[in-house]
Amino acid sequence: MCKTAGCCQGCLHYAFDYETPKTLVIPNIRVGCVFRFTQLLVVLYVVGYVCVVQKAYQETDSLISTVTTKVKGFAFTNTSDIGPHLWDVAEYVIPPQGDNSFFVLTNMVVTPEQTESRCPELPNPLTTCVDDCDCIEGHSDPRGNGIQTGLCENYSTTVKTCEVLSWCPLEIDTKLPEPALLSAAENFTVLIKNSITYPKFNFQRRNILPHINSSYLKRCEFNRATDPDCPIFRLKHIVSEAGEEFQDMAVKGGILGILIDWSCDLDWWAKKCYPTYSFRRLDNKHPVNNVAPGYNFRFAKFYKKPDGEETRMLIKAYGIRFNVIVFGTAGKFGIVPTIVNLGAALSFLSLVPVVADWFMLTCSRKKDLYSKEKVTYLTEGTESMPMATSYGTQ
Repeated sequence: MCKTAGCCQGCLHYAFDYETPKTLVIPNIRVGCVFRFTQLLVVLYVVGYVCVVQKAYQETDSLISTVTTKVKGFAFTNTSDIGPHLWDVAEYVIPPQGDNSFFVLTNMVVTPEQTESRCPELPNPLTTCVDDCDCIEGHSDPRGNGIQTGLCENYSTTVKTCEVLSWCPLEIDTKLPEPALLSAAENFTVLIKNSITYPKFNFQRRNILPHINSSYLKRCEFNRATDPDCPIFRLKHIVSEAGEEFQDMAVKGGILGILIDWSCDLDWWAKKCYPTYSFRRLDNKHPVNNVAPGYNFRFAKFYKKPDGEETRMLIKAYGIRFNVIVFGTAGKFGIVPTIVNLGAALSFLSLVPVVADWFMLTCSRKKDLYSKEKVTYLTEGTESMPMATSYGTQ
């Protein structure tokens, strides 16, 4: 019974005893230095890192962006397949408008005057044959060039392959022109127009900055040192800043990223919001694992002869695709994040005495005295203390 009463009384004391801070002044230079140095570290962290570096007093917002591009330039080629030909933007930019990207044709394999007819398949282990029994009528291999007719025909004087219904003559893309046919594309230029919005702050801006006028836009070209605000870029310089050689990349193509960083400080005393451009190659260029390198696709131009027969010119296009990637975050003073981080700073400062207490209890010669004076337990019969502050000496 007594044990039960004692247990209940202990629980009541634990739940309802009132604790109040007790000021204990320790006139010790070492302890004081530890205490003030720890306070200084906390203040430097809050002011220097949280406020200045991280700008934790700001509200933030993510941008909404739109991009349009316009490529300009000319190139001249003279090949046995298509003869002399002048290329302009209507032919080498495919498609004319992309979704935050544009493609510039730099090399190609041309197969002219194809017609829908029958011809022997290109030789490989799956298409070579000895007689018609080796060919299956109606069979279609997705990696082949057409639908088999069931006949075994001479591909050359030494090789026979299964005949296919396809666009003939078939494309042979084993030998790629080198250097690239449109090597002059390195001197093409592209105008990038980018508009961004930070909806939370009702802030809008575009990369054609207010100080840029029409006359400047007609003669400027982006240069990181002399014209960092010009939105017109020479393709050769884009590839060069990405650490690549344009003529090497033009042979088999690739994918490059044009990165536009809109990291903005919208506080009235800063008002800093300008685009920063950087460039990098996005597709894998591994020196050893180089299977299926570059970037290419096929398209065709169709023609109709006077007799009504339809023909086409098949082009396997190699080139560089430029992806325009826009990102950024804007910050502006906000009362809520300021109060939250101010409260966090005060909570950090409240931990400083814990460090000083630890130093006293582990490094002081009079740690027993400090431990005794640190906590005083008063009962109802205890006389009141004449002072609320105790002074200890070392």
